[in-house]
Amino acid sequence: MAETNGQDEKNLQHGEPDEMPEEPSHRRKIIGGAVVALVALIALGYWWHTTFYEDTDDAAVDGHLMQVSARVPGTVLQVAVEENQFVRKGDLIAQLDPRDYEVAVENAQAELDAALANAAAAKANVPITTVNTGTTLTAADANLNGTRAGVLQAEQQLASAKARVRKAEAGNIKAQADLARYKPLIEKDVISKQQFDAAVAAADAARAELEDAQAGEKAATEAVRVAHDREQQGEAQLKSAETGPEQVAATNARARQAQAMVEQARAQLDEAQLKLSYTKIVAPADGIISRKGVEINQNVAAGQDLITLVELDDLWVTANFKETQLRHMQEGQEAEIKVDSTGKTYHGRVKQIGGATGSMLSLFPPENATGNYVKVVQRVPVRIDFTDLKGEDPDHKLRPGLSVEPDVKVK
Repeated sequence: MAETNGQDEKNLQHGEPDEMPEEPSHRRKIIGGAVVALVALIALGYWWHTTFYEDTDDAAVDGHLMQVSARVPGTVLQVAVEENQFVRKGDLIAQLDPRDYEVAVENAQAELDAALANAAAAKANVPITTVNTGTTLTAADANLNGTRAGVLQAEQQLASAKARVRKAEAGNIKAQADLARYKPLIEKDVISKQQFDAAVAAADAARAELEDAQAGEKAATEAVRVAHDREQQGEAQLKSAETGPEQVAATNARARQAQAMVEQARAQLDEAQLKLSYTKIVAPADGIISRKGVEINQNVAAGQDLITLVELDDLWVTANFKETQLRHMQEGQEAEIKVDSTGKTYHGRVKQIGGATGSMLSLFPPENATGNYVKVVQRVPVRIDFTDLKGEDPDHKLRPGLSVEPDVKVK
């Protein structure tokens, strides 16, 4: 008590107020209140984040790893890239020996030229065949009509010749009979020598007329045969001429076939040119060369992998969320993606939610055959696409496999 009174006297001597001993207690109250407010603010922030966002650290940048291969076999003449080199789409990666393919292009071009010439000739034959068949049909029809008229005329002449034969036969019979009656009379001098000579001359004339008539009949018969032969030939020519439409159709078919050969030759030329273009192996997209497996003078086969190209223009995030975090998650929700390597935050959007859990998609899916079951929270892969990858990553800092932490706004 003596010490306290002494201290109070000192305080009074220095003019200090009596309330000074209460200041530390007031300061502690302020600090305590600030701590409580800070804890409450942190708790509110945690509640806000856990209520309206879902995040995970089991996530990484994903992308396309392109295996660039040779599409045709050949010998490598040039390798234009190195490992970890950035290339643009269309940049030369390797050059194969093009000489064999250049020769193939020249052969295909020659075959195309020949096919074009054949097609032009076949096309020109179509109108010629059409005109010729029309003219031939008209001529054959007119010829057949003429031969039929000749047959009719020959048959009429044959009938006339037969009539002359019959008349000559009758005259000959009468002349020979008269001669036979005059022979005994001339021997008995009943008739004169003049009358007998006249009978002999008449008989000879009748015989000659009969022979002439028979010769005329024979000639008329031959003329009828010839006329019938000509008629048959005319009918055959007409039938041949009547096949004109078929001949025109056949010519058209040959023309179409020749045109088809042109198209085939053109396709072979396109194929040869395409294979020639494949001797230049180019980058299919912007990216970085990795695992280069091609060297100069190396013989490569079609389909042989030469390099691995990591595409950097089409990246996304594969985030493995717990199944308990997917209750309110759906496609189209916005997300913020924190990248460890760059320290930057990128913007994205949920593209799709995986169709199965990661364990089901693994090489050895889980199996509970013993009956001993322990519930384990499963994770489901969720794809998150960057909304503006080129704008937020113009220098291609992002790489497939980098660790990220996405925050998805679910409410």
